[in-house]
Amino acid sequence: MTVTRFRLDLAYDGAAFHGWARQEGLRTVQGVLEHWITTVLRLSEPAHLTVAGRTDAGVHARGQVAHVDLPTDTAASDADALAAHLAHRLGRVLPDDVVVTSVSPAPEGFDARFAAMWRRYSFRLADAPLDPLLRGSVVAVDRPLDVPAMADAATALVGLHDFAAFCKEREGATTIRDVLGCAVTRVDHGECAGTVAVELRADAFCHSMVRSVVGALVAVGTGRRDVAWFAGLLDADSRAGEVTVLPPHGLVLVEVGYPPDDRLAARQIEARARRDNPTAQEDA
Repeated sequence: MTVTRFRLDLAYDGAAFHGWARQEGLRTVQGVLEHWITTVLRLSEPAHLTVAGRTDAGVHARGQVAHVDLPTDTAASDADALAAHLAHRLGRVLPDDVVVTSVSPAPEGFDARFAAMWRRYSFRLADAPLDPLLRGSVVAVDRPLDVPAMADAATALVGLHDFAAFCKEREGATTIRDVLGCAVTRVDHGECAGTVAVELRADAFCHSMVRSVVGALVAVGTGRRDVAWFAGLLDADSRAGEVTVLPPHGLVLVEVGYPPDDRLAARQIEARARRDNPTAQEDA
């Protein structure tokens, strides 16, 4: 027997979960998945999942990625068969608020967390009467939003910055992140037409960062604060008390990006080197 790493792609409605991370006595995404993987494969030791971005209570995911190391025979066909079997069995036993969309043998060098190049989150806002069917995934605000002003403010985020003003402090953890893009748009089609979407893509996110960034952008969009105030937050070296952390249900982990297979191992080395504290986790 040998150990083979498997990649799991998954989605979940975070409303009834106490976040991703396993917690004794609480229902979490990691806890549910590890329980059922261990159960359906009749493992002698509990399965342990590593995730691309650890989400907080109430946060949703559409494009989450995790990996798990499982005992297999040495033949590649055995790994493929186990992946198919696990995907099938999980589809039959998992609760309806979490879905594993695919299971596959991971390429050499793959690590769901450290091999990731970037994570993309979306936060949805409503500044008009909210369709009650969207209340579990859209956060209502009390004033009309000036979307161009929010988009203007968001340009300051792009690049390598210290996001201490937006992050919940964790001892020994860095708040320096590289934001690759931030877009603020008014949705003009589909069931969410009329809502405002804020999308952030970065190498990683520190705790509460996205919800705090969007809270600050809402302050600009409602006219309570100006663009200069928002830009000045990037000069702070600690959590800014005037920044509102928005409710978690508006936030979705949309996608995680990885390099080509032949760059996975190198990306792990780069990512580990850029973290002051390797225990620091991603948003939200």
